[in-house]
Amino acid sequence: MAQQMFQLDGEKLSCSICLDLLKGPVTIPCGHSYCMSCIKDYWDGEDQKRIYSCPQCRQIFTPRPVLMKNIMFAELVEEVKKVGLTTSSPDRCYAGPGDVACDFCTERKLKAVKSCLVCMVSYCEQHLQPHYNIVPLKKHKLVEATSELQENICSRHDEVMKIFCRTDQQCICILCSMEEHKGHDTVSAAAERAERQTQLGATQQKIQQRIQDRENDVKVLQQEVVAINLSADKTVTDSEKIFKDLIYLIEKRSSEVKQQIKSQQKTEVSRVKELEEKMQQEISELRRKHAEMDQLSHTEDHLHFLNYPSLSQVSESTDLPSINICPLRYFEDVTTAVSEARDKLQAVLSEGWPKISQTMTEVDVLLARDEPMTRAEFLKYSHQITLDPNTANIYLSLCESNRKATIMTIKQIYSAHPDRFLERWQVLSREGLTGRCYWEVEWSGVVIIAVAYKDISRTGTRDECGFGHNEKSWSLECDSTGYKFRHNNICTPISGPLSSRVGVYLNHRAGTLSFYSVSETMTLLHRVQARFTQPLYPGLWFQNSSGGTAELCELKYK
Repeated sequence: MAQQMFQLDGEKLSCSICLDLLKGPVTIPCGHSYCMSCIKDYWDGEDQKRIYSCPQCRQIFTPRPVLMKNIMFAELVEEVKKVGLTTSSPDRCYAGPGDVACDFCTERKLKAVKSCLVCMVSYCEQHLQPHYNIVPLKKHKLVEATSELQENICSRHDEVMKIFCRTDQQCICILCSMEEHKGHDTVSAAAERAERQTQLGATQQKIQQRIQDRENDVKVLQQEVVAINLSADKTVTDSEKIFKDLIYLIEKRSSEVKQQIKSQQKTEVSRVKELEEKMQQEISELRRKHAEMDQLSHTEDHLHFLNYPSLSQVSESTDLPSINICPLRYFEDVTTAVSEARDKLQAVLSEGWPKISQTMTEVDVLLARDEPMTRAEFLKYSHQITLDPNTANIYLSLCESNRKATIMTIKQIYSAHPDRFLERWQVLSREGLTGRCYWEVEWSGVVIIAVAYKDISRTGTRDECGFGHNEKSWSLECDSTGYKFRHNNICTPISGPLSSRVGVYLNHRAGTLSFYSVSETMTLLHRVQARFTQPLYPGLWFQNSSGGTAELCELKYK
């Protein structure tokens, strides 16, 4: 208990300047006590102003008070020292390199926790307490401890700069406003901060919007990378198959030619061998007869000589085909024909290769550099589009030269037509679009803005003919809650500023379809990369009968 009492006394008997037990304690007129050396050093710093104040309550004394030792406090301090207690806090944090030091600590300085923009002083936790306890000090503006307080002091007048000169765009003190800045447009620093804070908020919103736009662009680019890789891999596979088929056909024809040559070779060799055998037989017979005649010529028997068959019959030759020898030229016509086929194939490949090469170089791998960015640039590609009454569902009313459609509760009078949508409240445009095209739709209610191939089904289930629910259409659903993109029945929620006007940009050759929220600025809602194989027809689809409307805006490029 005694220790607790002395602990309490020890805390109360500390100097709020050095934070140690009072040394030679003195009590100034306001009642606060300090070490004699601490308060002297503090007041010595105020000598030039001839105004002396209490470091805690800021009460001002004039003239400088005479300091007298407080004997009672001195005795209490001695009692505390005898007990061996100290007022040092175990969690005391001294200022280190890079820290803001307390301006009130006289010995080893503690780390400041707050800076006062009125006192222009930084305080540690202990020296900051008066700002929490004393009413006048509670009104001071405290900020996180900063070493830049001196930047708020006018170097010329040594006063706090609380005024902002709009003329010279700089902070000044009250004396500056009366001298070199006299007559300038000045406001309080707080008022200028408030105005710039508003501007800062607006700038932040723009930056955030740009971040979102760029993030959307990054997503589109990532989708394009996937689409490019898939398309390139498929094309390589298809091309390899086509060339393999071509190679197989050539090898097949080569094999057939080879087989035909070998077959013909066998036939011709067999024919020649047969003829050769006949000739060999004739030679043998002639040799035999020649030997008989030689023997006959030497006989002395006249009767035997005269009885020999007629010599004229012996000399007759067997009727054999004539021999026409043309070495290495038997199949030269085949070689000539194959050469002609090769030359024709080379000509076809040579003629087709530039087209293949040009097609590859024309592939839009990334967004073209000349893609529009501003609404004025988009309007360069604007198209006047009209709705086709022959496709309109019987609950759709068309007006404004067939540019505006409204959902009705009663049937409209339309003649029967095979292009008319029967189950869905949909309509397509007259115009099929290729190349680069831009159009805008003003909408209300629940409206789906779409593009589709002309051969999309006019009847059947939602998946068969509903815009966005099949591979033949792409759609953006618009209502008061936001947007949704849909293709081939895959739905993608879209974030972006809600606007009653949506811009649609199509780059048919590049395979990009983009939707924009149009207001004072254009905000990209969604961009899709696809391979369009037919012209695209703008379309509208109304989701309920509560009076939705949509109009294809009449755009003019200036």
